[in-house]
Amino acid sequence: MKRSMFVFCIASMAAAPAATLSAQADVSVATVAANVAAKRAGDAPTWSKEVSRIMQAKCQVCHTPGSIAPMVLVTYQDAKKFADKIKARVATRRMPPWHLDKSVGIREYKNDRSLSDAEINTIVTWVDNGAPEGDAKDAPPPMTLPDPAIWQYAEKFGQPDLIVKSAPYTVAPSGQDKWWRPEVDMGLTEERWVRAIEIKPSVPLGKRVVHHVLTTLQQDEGPMLQGLASSAMDHSPGARPMGAGLFMEWALGKAGEIFNDDAGKLLLPGAKLRWEVHYYAIGQEVKDDQVEIGVWYYPKGYKPKNRTILNMFNIAAGSELDIPPGQKTITQNFITLRGPARIENFQPHMHMRGKAAMMEAVYPDGRREVLSHVNNFQWNWHVNYIYADHVAPLLPKGTMLVFTAWHDNTKDNASNPDPEQWVGWGDRTVDEMAHVWVDVTYLEQDDFDKKVADRKKAALVKP
Repeated sequence: MKRSMFVFCIASMAAAPAATLSAQADVSVATVAANVAAKRAGDAPTWSKEVSRIMQAKCQVCHTPGSIAPMVLVTYQDAKKFADKIKARVATRRMPPWHLDKSVGIREYKNDRSLSDAEINTIVTWVDNGAPEGDAKDAPPPMTLPDPAIWQYAEKFGQPDLIVKSAPYTVAPSGQDKWWRPEVDMGLTEERWVRAIEIKPSVPLGKRVVHHVLTTLQQDEGPMLQGLASSAMDHSPGARPMGAGLFMEWALGKAGEIFNDDAGKLLLPGAKLRWEVHYYAIGQEVKDDQVEIGVWYYPKGYKPKNRTILNMFNIAAGSELDIPPGQKTITQNFITLRGPARIENFQPHMHMRGKAAMMEAVYPDGRREVLSHVNNFQWNWHVNYIYADHVAPLLPKGTMLVFTAWHDNTKDNASNPDPEQWVGWGDRTVDEMAHVWVDVTYLEQDDFDKKVADRKKAALVKP
């Protein structure tokens, strides 16, 4: 398919109905009603009885001593100090970091960390009523807080089968962003299939100086890569030709990847790992910093039926991103799938002017469907939205993926460092990007047909 890409400069984002809606407006009416009802009934929520449980379930994994959050929210005294900030963040759905438009597209995700409307109403009502502690006897036992220095997937899989570290790099206290690209031997002597991958910057300073990490496999595929996975390397124009070599991408908000039981990544003897670590200065020296990658294998001899390919689909085709001063823009690009496939996730990547990103599917019969829409993009969080198994899109050969991105280079964008600058594509955080990371698992036709049939049968079964 011939590439098509267009960019609009517009006075508003009216072309993206969901992108224009304030998440705060979505909950304001419900919040007022909840507050009035609570005050009348005299049963306003308390920290001990309701709010602490929400914090344990959705917030304390990051808001704990030594973790990545700027504030600790473990005790009532912690939360009381930041009550107004908590209200502002949750009412606008900036926190917890889950910036997906829930009114369109796929609704079920494996890693959904968002608050429900009811949970948001509870927190806002609690703050509006003076953030009472309540009876300490109503509080749940303290949560066993995770150690940010350990592997997050260890609880599920045990310790990694393979750990590879980047070469040390010292980050100066000030200066321009740096891109560190060492190549490291992985020490492999036999072929292994990968079940899960996790990237872990050092704690505590590594997570502050690392903007993102790319790891690319350097290995001689030879005849190993066959079938649809091989043809998938050559996507329609507009997709960066990462091929099977892109092992994993990491940015704040993402831990790693766990592959479905029928898919994985292949490591071959002699493989090397090429790192790209984007560092930036934080005002103090970080000496000999290293990033680690942990790899969990399938059992020896097990070969998954499919191979998952991590793609960078470029919304700005050819990196032709052009955002005039004081303007809002829409950028769009199209990718055609060259075989039947399962789409595993949606992870937009933009910088400070990024506002929204969407992925749609246009089927061979002309039907058009929104798959996912991030309408409240926050540039310092790069959340990987992982579809639940039973709703992960199954798309036939010839399906067109339509990617759309919205940028706001006006003074109304609080994250904009300089609305008078003409902004283009660039690696620095003050430049811009517009792409998505998407895992595509190409399927043989008979396997695809069976999965579609199984999906239809499951839909007919009434709960």
